Amino acid sequence: MAEVYYVSKAGMEKLQTELEYRSGVYRKQISEKIGTAKEQGDLSENFEYQEAKEEQAQNETRIIEIRDMMARSVLVEERAGEGIIHLGTRFSVELPGGSQKDFQIVGATESDPMQGKISNESPLGNAFLGKHPNEVVELDLPSGTVGYKIISIL
Repeated sequence: MAEVYYVSKAGMEKLQTELEYRSGVYRKQISEKIGTAKEQGDLSENFEYQEAKEEQAQNETRIIEIRDMMARSVLVEERAGEGIIHLGTRFSVELPGGSQKDFQIVGATESDPMQGKISNESPLGNAFLGKHPNEVVELDLPSGTVGYKIISIL
């Protein structure tokens, strides 16, 4: 069965922008590099030609990947004001030690832990799914069990 990708509206727009760039502007730039390299003569020993052809292959592969991801994507709406954490929900937690951090549960393709975007497939993200404010989510780590208290859903 084909993998499903969960993406936000912003994530889908980002994929669409990348697809348009790669299949338009970037594809043309690579084509021009290939044309310039061909003018230099013997292609078997032409490094610029070989490099441009490799770049073209990588670009075409990425275009196929993006189209495939978009075709198998499920759009996830950002959820606010609900009392339970779902995919797309932004929420605030109290970390061990008393500091506070905001998180959002996102699909794996959009995860960015440094920005507080955690994947629904990660152990931490999965632990928060279905939880409510004031619940403590405990996660077993090699260093011991760590508790995160959900303060609010944003």
